[in-house]
Parts: sequence; C-alpha cells; structure tokens
Amino acid sequence: MMEEVDVEPAVTNIPAANAGKHLGFAWGPGDILVYETLYKSAGAKGPCSSAIHEVRKDEDIYSPILRKLFNESHHIFVGLQTIREDLPSKNKKSQFVSISKNYRSVIRACMEELQQAAVSTKDSEVATQYGNQVSILLAIELIWNLCEVLFIDVAHAGVLLLQLLDWVRLHKADVDEKASEVLQSESPAEHRNYWDVVVSYVLQGRLEEARQMLIKQATLQPAARNMYKLMDSLLSKMPFYTPGGIQTLTEFEVKWRHWHDEVDRCLQDNSFASNQHLEFICKILVGDEDTLLAHKDLLGTWYHFLVTRLLFCHPTVKPTELHYYAQSCMTMFLDSRSVPEPLDNILLAAFEFDIHQVIKDCSIALNNWWFVAHLTDLLDHCHLLQSHNLHFGSNLREFLLLEYASGLFTHNSLWQLAVDYFDHCPEFGRVYLELQIERVPLDTEHKALKVLRICEKRQMSEQVRSICKIMAMRALRNNRLGSALSWSIRAKDAAFATLISERFLQDYCARGTFSDLDLIDNLGPAMLLSDRLTFLGKYREFHKLYGENRFREAAKLLLSLMTAKIAPRSFWMTLLTDALPLLEQKEVIFSADQTHELMFCLEELTSSLSNTGPGTDRTMQEEDIETTKVELLRLALARNLAMAIVKEGTVES
Repeated sequence: MMEEVDVEPAVTNIPAANAGKHLGFAWGPGDILVYETLYKSAGAKGPCSSAIHEVRKDEDIYSPILRKLFNESHHIFVGLQTIREDLPSKNKKSQFVSISKNYRSVIRACMEELQQAAVSTKDSEVATQYGNQVSILLAIELIWNLCEVLFIDVAHAGVLLLQLLDWVRLHKADVDEKASEVLQSESPAEHRNYWDVVVSYVLQGRLEEARQMLIKQATLQPAARNMYKLMDSLLSKMPFYTPGGIQTLTEFEVKWRHWHDEVDRCLQDNSFASNQHLEFICKILVGDEDTLLAHKDLLGTWYHFLVTRLLFCHPTVKPTELHYYAQSCMTMFLDSRSVPEPLDNILLAAFEFDIHQVIKDCSIALNNWWFVAHLTDLLDHCHLLQSHNLHFGSNLREFLLLEYASGLFTHNSLWQLAVDYFDHCPEFGRVYLELQIERVPLDTEHKALKVLRICEKRQMSEQVRSICKIMAMRALRNNRLGSALSWSIRAKDAAFATLISERFLQDYCARGTFSDLDLIDNLGPAMLLSDRLTFLGKYREFHKLYGENRFREAAKLLLSLMTAKIAPRSFWMTLLTDALPLLEQKEVIFSADQTHELMFCLEELTSSLSNTGPGTDRTMQEEDIETTKVELLRLALARNLAMAIVKEGTVES
C-alpha cells in the first residue's frame, strides 16, 4: 500500500501546429481528432502535416480490470435509485452508509487486482500503467471514505474521532508490513524497525498492539522493567469513547483529562528520562506537537498528523471544529516551500464541509467522471447538495451522470450500462439517450436486437424505425429476404415491406419455391401492413391448402386474390397457371360462375398484353410460351365450364 497518494490532473499531449498553421479538431463523447488544416496565414512556410492525432479523454474504460469497477458500481447505482423517499430517516441513513461501503469495497477489489497484475506482468510499461491506476484508486477510496464519515454517516463528537482513526488505519497499512517483518526476525526487540513499529502503533491509537511489542523489549532489559511497567500502565489506562455505552460524553472527557494529567506528571517527573524511546512515546501521549512533527516520516501525511493530534489533544472534537484543526495541521506539516497537491486541497475542502468544492476539485484532478458521478448521486440522495439552491444539487448530479454515461457509450459493451444512468436523469436523460443510441454501431444482428429492445422498452418509436430500416436494408443487400422482411415488419414500414414482398414473388417465379417459409407462414396480422405483403401471405396460404388437397378452399382463395385486385397484374398469369391443375381435376372444383370470372380475368390480361405494343422487352420465345399458356387456359376453362354446367344442371333437376 502506498504511503502518499498524489492525484494529478489528467493531461494528454495535444500536438502543436507548425508556425503560422492552424489546428482543426472534431470531437465525440470519448475522444478528439486533431489535425493541421490547409489554411495558411500570411508568411506561413512549409507544408502542413498529414497526421491525424487521436486524443482520448478516458482511457480507463478500455482497461479490462477497471471494466469490473464500472459493471459492479452500475448494480449499486441502480439499487440506490430504488430506495423509497418515505422511509424513516434512520433507516435511510443506514442504507446510504451500506451503499457507500459497497462502492468502496468495489474500488478496493479492483485496486487489489491491479496490484496483483502489476506484480505478475513482465512488461514494465504495463506495470507502470497499473501502478498509476492503483494510485488513482487509492486516492479515490481515501476521499470517498472521508466523505462517508463526514457527510453520510454524520458522526457526532466522540464517535467522529473513532471513525477518523479507522480511516487513517485503513489507508496507512505499511505499519502492519513492518510489524510482520519485525516479528518474523530472530530477535524482534533488536530489529532495526522495532521502535518505528511501536511508535507507529501509538500514533495510530493502536495501543494494545504497542503494549504487546513493548513486552518483548522489557524482557531484554530487566533493569528497566519498572519503567516499561509504568508505560504499559499508561497505555492500558488511556480511555476511548464507547458509542452507545453507559458512559456519557462529559464523563468520558473527565476520565480522559485525569489520564492526560497522569501522563503529563510522568513526563514532568522525568520518569522515562533514561530511555529516549519511552520518553518520545510519553510526549506523543500528551500531544506534544514538536515530538509529533519529529516523526513526520512515520506519520507520512498531514491528515494522519491531524488525526493523531486530535487523538491525544482533542478526542471529543466536534465536526464544526474540524476545519480549524485541519488547516493548522496542514500548515504545520507541509514545508513552507512546498505547494499542496490536488489531493491535499480536496481533503481540506472535505474537512471544511465544502461538498461542492470537493466535487469541483475532483472533477478537475481525476481522469474520468466515475467517482464524481457516483459520489454526487449518493450525496444528492442524502439531500446534502441543496444547501443554497433547491435545484442546484439535482442539476449537478444530472450533469455529472450525463457526462459519465456519455463516456461509457463510446465503449463497445459498456454502452449498455449507460442506458440506466440516462434513465435516472429526469430532465435531459431521454434526449441524451436518443442522441447516443443512434451512434451505437449495429455490427451484428444480435447487437441490433439489444439496441432495439432498449428503444422499444422506452417507446422511442423514431429510433426503432431507424434501426429496423438500417438492418432491413443490410439484409436486403445480402439477399437475406426473410431477415429483411422481418425487420421491415418491426419498423412498420409499408413501402419497404412491399418492396421485399415483390422480391419474394420474383424469387418464387425464378425458383418455383418460397424461401423462409416459417416467416411467411407466421405473418399473422403483420400481413396487413401492405397489400403486397397481404398477397404474399395469402398466396402462400393457397399453396398450403393445395398441398393438403383442400382444392375447393384453394380455388376460392385463388379467385378472390384476382377479383379483389390484391394480386399484382404482373402475377395474374402465374395465378391462372396455378389454376390449371384445379381445372383439370376429375371432380369439378370451380363452379360455372367462378369459371366465368376466371375467363374474364384471362381476357382482361390478354387484352392488356396485346396493347403493350412492339416496344416491350419480351423475346419471341417468351411470347410463344405466353401464347401457349393462354391457349391451354382457354381450353381448360371451356372444358371446366361445360362440366360445371352439366353438373349444376343435373343437381337442379
């Protein structure tokens, strides 16, 4: 674990233009394209560069490990939106604290995985990249944890210090590594890091661990046993406030003051004068600032110094007093020549309870919107952002969520997570989603169906039609008529459905069979989308009836297709040809009236063909075939009419 965490603003090098040249750029949600333009100002020399530079604003979404952070936090975010407003405030507070801890556990899990990956990789550049990501996540978790203590859990005096101690211990874990090294040595008390471990334990308020370590030293120095016994007594007597216990805060303050006075007397009596290390510890216990600052290397950071100083000087510090101590500790701890890092300013703003400044500084310093978007959303649910303006908090939350979700939309799989973020932005979320969903590349039919379901669920009718048209055109270009027809039906595009139905009929005329029978057989109400689609469905139904030897029903359907003008005129000859097997059955299928109607249709067709004149594209062979079909049909119709008249006359008599 790193002792010091620096958060630097995300900086990307943008290429500089040559003298006298101009840079052009185009940006999307996730990147910027930068290039030199052809424009030349007066006095410009040399050709312009032909290179186009891609500047990515957020590289983290392309990291496989950090992708887990985005996925897991998405589930937590969605769960947070379901918390009811009418819950008692106590229940809501516990739920918000639990959600905050869930976010932090996801951050820590990703951090640990990145650390393991950095150790296992042999590529130094990749290891450096992982190390940088770990540093950023360490800073994020440090800030989030502090915000949880100060803003969400809202600890009062007494409990506040205990939570700040836990905060420091969690983010200052190097003492445990040193302690493990010391205890595993042959003689722990003589190890070079022994006293560093003891003092570090004391600085963190881990007095029980410090006592256990001091016992090892006491056994080596029998002459100083009484001195070690006295120190052990002081450490064991130090009172800690117990939240929810029978002891009131006032009683705790009195008890702590008595203990502090006892430690101070031991220091004044020079009880530890003969042992420099024990005297240092005694000075720490009384909160001597010079002694604390002398151990800067063990404290590591000004905020660790702040918590240690509060522990031994002001254990009942109130939240409203924190900013005073934080500012003074940062001033004392940092060198006068050093400039505070962005992380220092963020933590100081948190100690000053300036939430908006924390969010602003994090937005500038961190390299993506993940942290500020989720933290702001949680704080807004806690009603902590409306201090000045009733609408400001919600607007800030929505702005950050929109920016974060827009970045996710540039990724080929994370875009699906962004949809839920847009859904929970009541003012502009719908507009952003409509704009972003149109940019999702429909690489496969599976992905197109995903996008379509999202749009259909949200009743985005314009986007549904657009997606279906795109996929229908793509399927048609690939001669996948069934898929094209299916997409056009989903789009409710009558014109396109008519076009594809025509292609189906042309395909049938060329091959004599239908492709995609399952689709045509199950058109259902969809066949009413266009006349041509209706004809396609009914014509397929005719073939099914014929195949099932239901000749009378088939004949009736065939005739209705022609007389109701549903069938295109160009397909009449095919229909009349389909009637030939029915006309030549031994049993009379068509009645006399039906036969007359067929004859009328045939004459109407032949008269229209004869009126086309010599300018048609048909060959002599095609005309001969057409003439032969007409003659066969006339003959069959005449024979069927005669048989029908005889049959019907016989029945009547």
